[in-house]
Amino acid sequence: MSKTIYIDVCALSRPYDEQHYLRIKLETEAVNLILSRIKSGKYTMIYSPVHIMEIDAIPDAMERIELLSLLQDSGRPVKAVATKTKKRAEKLYIAGLGVADAAHIAYAEQANAEFISCDDALIKKYHGYGASIWCGNPVAFCEKEGLK
Repeated sequence: MSKTIYIDVCALSRPYDEQHYLRIKLETEAVNLILSRIKSGKYTMIYSPVHIMEIDAIPDAMERIELLSLLQDSGRPVKAVATKTKKRAEKLYIAGLGVADAAHIAYAEQANAEFISCDDALIKKYHGYGASIWCGNPVAFCEKEGLK
């Protein structure tokens, strides 16, 4: 059985960012490497309604269409109990996470998925709150998994 991962929208969008900075280039390569392993079946990517909401708000039509296609073609909708997810998201929000970030993490926790994000502040806050699942950036995930 493959490992379940949850990649937030900022990480999924990394390949669409301007590639002028080394960090962005590295994270883009890491995201592309992870996506290639999802397509080969090494990992199962799940997505939530929060993904759809955030992607629908992306102003660039091509990026929006490609990300929605990526989720439909390579991902699986998360299976979670709505009331439990909402309750957990509320706790995370009260602890200082943004609304969408709290919801993303609550869904990832429900699925016992590893959480990948390019948002350093989110990762730091979640670790400070007492992370119950692995949470880190795409490069750290690739290093941890030995992906090359």
